[in-house]
Amino acid sequence: MKNRFSLSNLGIGWSANRRILVIAVTLVSLLALAGVTAYVTGRNGQGYSSADPTPSTPHSPASSAPSSKEPGTETGSVPRPPRISDPLAFAKAAAEMLWSYDTRDTSREQQLAGMEAWMTKESEYGDWASVSAQMPDPTLWSRMADQRQHATATGAEARYPVAFKQALAEDPSAITEAYIYAVTVTGKQTIAWAKGGGGAEDRSVTLAVQCRPSADCFLVAIAPNVAP
Repeated sequence: MKNRFSLSNLGIGWSANRRILVIAVTLVSLLALAGVTAYVTGRNGQGYSSADPTPSTPHSPASSAPSSKEPGTETGSVPRPPRISDPLAFAKAAAEMLWSYDTRDTSREQQLAGMEAWMTKESEYGDWASVSAQMPDPTLWSRMADQRQHATATGAEARYPVAFKQALAEDPSAITEAYIYAVTVTGKQTIAWAKGGGGAEDRSVTLAVQCRPSADCFLVAIAPNVAP
């Protein structure tokens, strides 16, 4: 029996509302209304999987931009956020981080701490619940660790969703309140577990990232739907 942890089993609802350009409070409301779920079963599930053969899941710090420093004991194998101000490059690195993990040397608490380090420090905008909900519960993480489950991820493309670009074209100044960008990332996740088991699947997710001028980017939220 296979349990799957999903990062996105999604549609296009989140980015359709141009208010995500103006204030993340609205973004958080949209996420709440959309009902972000931590676990999704079925072929389209994305994220952490159980340790049974035939799963699909995230790990490894394969970021497309340099990290500020190497992972530490408090965050296990989770990479530090890269110190960059480009929303597309940061979102790709964040997606790779979210699709990556290694239960062989990283505890669930370390994984959560590593993920939280990527979050915006502006609490009125960040939606940690939409990010932390992606983690398997302690029992499932333990099962994964028993099977030495780990995964790496590579982001292939990062782009601004169509609705986001249209909204920005209509009102370029709208983004200047919170500087929150919607970015859709596609890529591939490769998973392995004990006794030579493994597999790979395509991944996609829409993230909200905050990139203020002349400042490092941070993660704001995971959207409940993948925006085209």
